Amino acid sequence: MATLVTSKKGRTEVKKQAKKQSKKKFVYFFGNGKAEGKADMKQLLGGKGANLCEMTNLGIPVPAGFTITTEVCDLYYKNNKNWPAGLEGEIREHLARLEKAMGAKLGDRNAPLLVSVRSGAAVSMPGMMDTVLNLGLNSDVVQGIIIKTENERFAWDSYRRFIQMFGDVVMGVEHEAFEHILAAKKKQVGALQDMNLSAADLKDIVRQYKKIYKDHTGEEFPQDPIEQLFKAINAVFGSWNNPRALKYRELNSIKGLIGTAVNVQSMVFGNMGETSGTGVCFSRDPSTGENVFYGEYLINAQGEDVVAGIRTPKPLGVLKKDMPVVYKELVGYRDKLEDHYRDMQDMEFTIQEGKLYILQTRSGKRTAKAAVRIACDFVREKVINEREAVLRVQPKQLDQLLHPTFDPKVKKKKIAKGLPASPGAASGEVVFTAEHAEELAKKGTKVILVREETSPEDIAGMNAAQGILTARGGMTSHAAVVARGMGKCCVAGVSELEIDYDQKLFKAGGAEVREGDWISLDGSLGEVYLGQVKTAEPQLDQDFDRMMKWADKYRKIGVRTNADTPHDAQVARKFGAEGIGLCRTEHMFFEADRIIAMREMILAETTEDREKALGKLLPIQRRDFEGIFVAMDGLPVTVRLLDPPLHEFLPQEEESQQEMAKVMGVSCEVIRHKVHLLNEFNPMLGHRGCRLGITYPEIYEMQVRAIVEAALSVKRKGVTVHPEIMIPLVGTLREFTFLKERSLKVIEQIFAEKKDKVSYSIGTMIEVPRAALVADEIAREAEFFSYGTNDLTQMTYGFSRDDAAVFLEHYLALEIIDRDPFQSIDTVGVGKLMKMGIEAGRKTRPNLKVGICGEQGGDPDSVSFCNSVGMNYVSCSPYRVPIARLAAAQASLRQKK
Repeated sequence: MATLVTSKKGRTEVKKQAKKQSKKKFVYFFGNGKAEGKADMKQLLGGKGANLCEMTNLGIPVPAGFTITTEVCDLYYKNNKNWPAGLEGEIREHLARLEKAMGAKLGDRNAPLLVSVRSGAAVSMPGMMDTVLNLGLNSDVVQGIIIKTENERFAWDSYRRFIQMFGDVVMGVEHEAFEHILAAKKKQVGALQDMNLSAADLKDIVRQYKKIYKDHTGEEFPQDPIEQLFKAINAVFGSWNNPRALKYRELNSIKGLIGTAVNVQSMVFGNMGETSGTGVCFSRDPSTGENVFYGEYLINAQGEDVVAGIRTPKPLGVLKKDMPVVYKELVGYRDKLEDHYRDMQDMEFTIQEGKLYILQTRSGKRTAKAAVRIACDFVREKVINEREAVLRVQPKQLDQLLHPTFDPKVKKKKIAKGLPASPGAASGEVVFTAEHAEELAKKGTKVILVREETSPEDIAGMNAAQGILTARGGMTSHAAVVARGMGKCCVAGVSELEIDYDQKLFKAGGAEVREGDWISLDGSLGEVYLGQVKTAEPQLDQDFDRMMKWADKYRKIGVRTNADTPHDAQVARKFGAEGIGLCRTEHMFFEADRIIAMREMILAETTEDREKALGKLLPIQRRDFEGIFVAMDGLPVTVRLLDPPLHEFLPQEEESQQEMAKVMGVSCEVIRHKVHLLNEFNPMLGHRGCRLGITYPEIYEMQVRAIVEAALSVKRKGVTVHPEIMIPLVGTLREFTFLKERSLKVIEQIFAEKKDKVSYSIGTMIEVPRAALVADEIAREAEFFSYGTNDLTQMTYGFSRDDAAVFLEHYLALEIIDRDPFQSIDTVGVGKLMKMGIEAGRKTRPNLKVGICGEQGGDPDSVSFCNSVGMNYVSCSPYRVPIARLAAAQASLRQKK
């Protein structure tokens, strides 16, 4: 397992490393009621290994075994996929200890020990890395097991499973090659399921599997159990960087882990007959959060049968009838583990000839609805306090609760019913492969991924899809668990679904649905509908309200919204927004009755003609602002003056230009000429924002008039209004004062005309790096700062946010950057500028109000950063307001810690 080093210097370095490594402990044992590890060692032993040790120490019946640390995985990659010195000796030592504990020996015909080899990172990554079961079987041992158990079918079933899993996971033999043989044998003998195959059938399958193995690998299936073990350990280390594991870590923003641990554990068998079985259970319902014991199991099966969806399992309640003693024992362990960990547990168990074993426990993945309810229930049960409850719910999960469901009043054509595997509602075009789902989603097409059952390789397509539909599998299948974690709607185990991948269609309920046809899924009811179904707004429950009240109680930073219409403002206010942090006035100009007047203004050659066109826009803008001020009665509203370049309001295509010319009563040449004049090589750095206001001050003067007149108008109707006028893209103090002076002049003129006043403030967006550097100067005149992080990121990095997608995915894959800076604030670079600007601005104006209005205001990590640098508020889209409220509370609580 070591690499030959020939140079003197190299040999010296290897000796140093070997000496250093020899002092480290690489392997930890658990078994017979004692373990060398415990629950708080997850970084070293991985979540699975740490919890196996913890359960062992608690007296839970856990099959004995040992864990190879995550540090070994790190060294394995650093050593060019070679083991560190001393590891092999430790493994052999702990294997001997395991053999003694079990009274059996790996490879011994008379007292055979079989083991499982499983992964286990510090953060749970279900199904993303590899597992090998039944390791230790060979042609000799299988005969010994037949004699020892007097169960020939069990022995051959275990052997065929081992060859298939070892061949697939360790040696890269195509999974389908084995499945083809299995399916052919079942068809030949008329067996409906694997469990209907006889011992003779399984023995023949083993023979065929060995041939497939040799054909693909060029070598015989290994008979030496130690060789099998070492290769399996390497395969688990190798799976740390397989595509699905890398994708899972990317999708879930899992950073900073050094690798996976490897758990080698003595096998217990759920496939020994009708008194054996295997299952997965949750101490509470992971979909709803209800305090009921929830799970599934299969008789005469091994663990992969449940999670892979090979057979549709039975509800856990049936176990109470089938094996009442075992069920009662399982309930006892459920209560003990939940009480101990103070959280909902996800457990795997096996029953071997009536004896129960617990193979794993971890904090269970749960939907947003379940996360909120479980946290609130634990507070009611006095298990945790409010602060802990707030920290228990992942802010991004709340997104699942805030989006529409199907309108119950709308008629739907139900074509199938399965299991409600992950709640929510989704409509989309049918696709049958994960790759196609990704491809279409990138083009903006909404898709539903339809599969017999999903596998870890499908993760990217599942993420791209609106929802997932499977013919097989239960509530704890791969599709169900992954979909719940992603917040995706999923209907699983639809047994009537007949899928034809070759013809790209499925049949259900008398309907034939082809690829590209629309279907709709109700993941809360487990129902499938033909066509696209209308949705209804979500109904939030009392537990959600309670969680938000706790969040508001503990957060220090305010939360506003980005809203351009009264409807958006009302939605945001319902979700708890404390004002508007960004109202983009340009969005108001694109409606049909307004764009004509806007284009008149752009075509105008004189100030007089521009003012005439702007006069048509003034009452329209004023009405817009009145609606927004009413919706935000009593709360501040920050209105950004016109920001984009004027060419965005003109058509670029010939046909549209001709149509505009006809409407405007001018020649097409006039339109083309104006488009040409306004064309810029880099418009995001061009004639926009305050530069536009300085060149054409009448535009900003009209907008300021509309804002203030609207404020006075609603004030007379009893609305309390706090307008904040924001000048965009300022880079110098003089830019700001030039426009502020003209705004003040307009405001005072309106106050004189209306014989009334309203309180207001004038501030700026900090989105040009220079503005952050001279913030102390700008703060002499600006009453507030709002960081426009989209533009600030663009200008700080020198990335075009419209074009950066081409290379950013490579930057992320190569770890040149660890996250997309347009989605989450780059705290090292952009964040440093933000912090400098805040500190400099408050030296000049101690009570300077500072916020953020880029969409990063709804990103939990960005909210945490904004809290740490002392911002007054964050602002985000309406549906992200609850996410920001919870993230702000968590940031405050963690800062106190």
